[in-house]
Amino acid sequence: MPSATDSPQINPFLPRHLGPSDEEANAMLAHLAFPGDSLIDAIVPEAILDRAAMDLPDPLDEAGALADLRRILSQNEVKKSLLGCGFSNTVTPPVLQRCVLENPGWYTAYTPYQAEISQGRMEMLLNFQTLITDLTGLDVANASLLDEATAAAEAIALAAASKPKGTTAFISETCHPHVIDVVRTRAAASGISLLVGDPLSFDPSEIAGLFAVVLAFPDTLGAATDWTQAVEAIHEAGALAIVCTDLLSLCLLKPPGEMGADICVGNSQRFGVPLGYGGPHAAFMAVKDQLKRKLPGRLIGISIDSQGAPAYRLSLQTREQHIRREKATSNICTAQVLLAVMATGYACYHGPQGLRTVAGRVHEIAAAAAAALTEAGHSLHSKSFFDTLTVTVSDAAATVAKALELGFNIRQIDTTRVTLAFDETTTNDDLKASCRASMPFLGPRRTPRPTPHFRPSSFELPTS
Repeated sequence: MPSATDSPQINPFLPRHLGPSDEEANAMLAHLAFPGDSLIDAIVPEAILDRAAMDLPDPLDEAGALADLRRILSQNEVKKSLLGCGFSNTVTPPVLQRCVLENPGWYTAYTPYQAEISQGRMEMLLNFQTLITDLTGLDVANASLLDEATAAAEAIALAAASKPKGTTAFISETCHPHVIDVVRTRAAASGISLLVGDPLSFDPSEIAGLFAVVLAFPDTLGAATDWTQAVEAIHEAGALAIVCTDLLSLCLLKPPGEMGADICVGNSQRFGVPLGYGGPHAAFMAVKDQLKRKLPGRLIGISIDSQGAPAYRLSLQTREQHIRREKATSNICTAQVLLAVMATGYACYHGPQGLRTVAGRVHEIAAAAAAALTEAGHSLHSKSFFDTLTVTVSDAAATVAKALELGFNIRQIDTTRVTLAFDETTTNDDLKASCRASMPFLGPRRTPRPTPHFRPSSFELPTS
């Protein structure tokens, strides 16, 4: 490995970034009375110390490393994702990309503890909270959380704190797989008994110690089920109802708050935030008013300054680490503030009617695909959907392979079912090609679930 002093004029990266030179390292080791490799011998147990030389390629300078990475990346075959599962392609408005996503004034932001220098950021975060409460139909939202899976786990923790005698939580098997996995891990670490099952056959009155039930709307297979009656049964059993949702779908569908849900979680990625290989994306949590003091994460409120003018501040700070330390309910959320601002900017850019138009276009594409697949003889999992269709085919693996040939990644559920999840970037050509992938693999017909539960003031599909 070259030292930090090798060819400083030719390659300034080395002395700037590789730390001390060999001479400086030897001087420090001599001062500690551990010359050469003796410091490693003294620290690392012999049982795990590997003295064999590492088989590494020749070192590269910065320019060489970047060139090699470009060469490797150029081998990727980029497919269009129709995988869904809580992640969708989106169109980032250029003004947001240039002025927010690529602006260090926004992307270096930290939790705004100093209100006097953070008014702009707090205003955007308050707008995020307002966006979430408007769409979920609940009273209070935070700004923001890490991702949908950990937000669901945080919601169960909140429910456990609100129902201290509870011992058991239930989560629908139709939540996204990563949500179930994270919730299962967190429940085991917290001593919570977790049940995973079919919410349509689940009777909350039969479960002793039940304190929380997690439902999905729409679920991972695309079905959008009105859970109003189920929530009533959950409340009668003395438990809280938690709903994992897709934020864009709530521009058209009945919000969880109107179903009676106590807590609603999800992520805001499809509001203008690029996929980013799965993250980072800002999650959210909204709750009924009586649960607000247990709400994790930042909470922005409006106060007045010394001149009597409106001023933004962090509210209920007794929940925060810098106040209560180990008793704080805040969690790992600071890193997602940029993505919450991006989602807020996307909503402001489009406005309420613009968001409904985007959501309407997405549903229109999914409805067109449903009609084409049904006409071709395919069976759909549900007639109640927003953007995701689960299709029965004779050979799911072959269908996925065919989709790859046509330039799409689709999701395989089991040996006879695949899902197609559409988004605002889906074109008519994409629609035709993705449907063609499954046409050779017709499967048995199946009785669909009920029709969608749209708001009474249903949207109008765009004419173009």
